[in-house]
Amino acid sequence: MHITPEEVALLKNLRNWLVGIITVMALIGLGSYLFNNPAGLFRQLFIIGLVVAAAYFIYRVWMGRKPERSENRSFAKAARQSKKRNRGSQQVSSQNRKKPLRKRSAAHLTVIEGKKNKKKDRAIF
Repeated sequence: MHITPEEVALLKNLRNWLVGIITVMALIGLGSYLFNNPAGLFRQLFIIGLVVAAAYFIYRVWMGRKPERSENRSFAKAARQSKKRNRGSQQVSSQNRKKPLRKRSAAHLTVIEGKKNKKKDRAIF
């Protein structure tokens, strides 16, 4: 079965209307719940927050037991050691920079005359 572009546009339009209607109904329901029972709404939001926090905590603990974690720790330790080593070399190089720099003499350049009138045969992009 082949769907024509008109049918695709109609389906997208229908989908947009359905999403809009559901969003408006959700906002009306949330507003009425807030108006009629604000304490219940805040209690429900608090409970949802606790459930999400508990799920996140359990996920973090479960993921922490994988062996990849120790590899990440060793990588982080190596990175810290490398930074310390680089910081030490930067301090040494900064001490070298503190020495007064000798002014360089002007470079003596020579202009070489060439064939300026000859046009090149190549494509211009």
